[in-house]
Amino acid sequence: MRYMQTETELRRDLAACYRLFDWLGWTELIFNHITVRLPDRGTGKAEYLINPFGLHYAEVTADNLVRITLDGEVTDGSTHKVNRAGFIIHSAIHAAREDAHCIMHVHTTAGCAVACKEEGLRHDNFYSAMLYGDVGYHEYEGVTTNEDEQPRLVASIGARHHLVLRNHGLLAVGPDLPTAFNRLWTLQRACEIQLASDAGHGPNRAIAKDILVRVPETRVAGRADTNRLIFDAMLRRAGIGR
Repeated sequence: MRYMQTETELRRDLAACYRLFDWLGWTELIFNHITVRLPDRGTGKAEYLINPFGLHYAEVTADNLVRITLDGEVTDGSTHKVNRAGFIIHSAIHAAREDAHCIMHVHTTAGCAVACKEEGLRHDNFYSAMLYGDVGYHEYEGVTTNEDEQPRLVASIGARHHLVLRNHGLLAVGPDLPTAFNRLWTLQRACEIQLASDAGHGPNRAIAKDILVRVPETRVAGRADTNRLIFDAMLRRAGIGR
């Protein structure tokens, strides 16, 4: 997967993913981003695809995705604008992480709600247990438009694959798009269940630490081939073609 895919194939997958996010209700007007790093074209500059600023996720197609460098330079002749906040967050992590081929950032209700809680995400449900030891936190610094925040973002996620942006939202990275999607879906689901369990009567039941440390290692849905099956199944369910 990853670099075995051509730019054309990655454009199709990424555009389909934007429309899948719309189907799932993970959209926020014209904001937020999913980015995918592209294969090296021999230009000496790393490049990735990002959504055109001003279009709803439902309007994103393989042809109107914008190819940009880590410096924000448009390299495919697109006349679309790129949102600066998306450039600041995504370019920082793409540049810092060799394995960060796909980055997804959302402002879902459940994700934002958990991000606003002092305790953050608890590892006491089926899905949050899968993320034990793999969730970072980044303090809120306002709308992310300043380049000087980039090193702190990178430090906050470290080598982890999930990031809770305090008072803000959720972010997931992966070595390919289907893996990043499954990671974000799991993080989102964990947040939804935490909110639902907190609304119920009585205390929540903790999971023993000796169990928690073993759960991520046995997670079948973390395998690359399974992630691709999940992603393709969701596209079929939503009636989304590539």
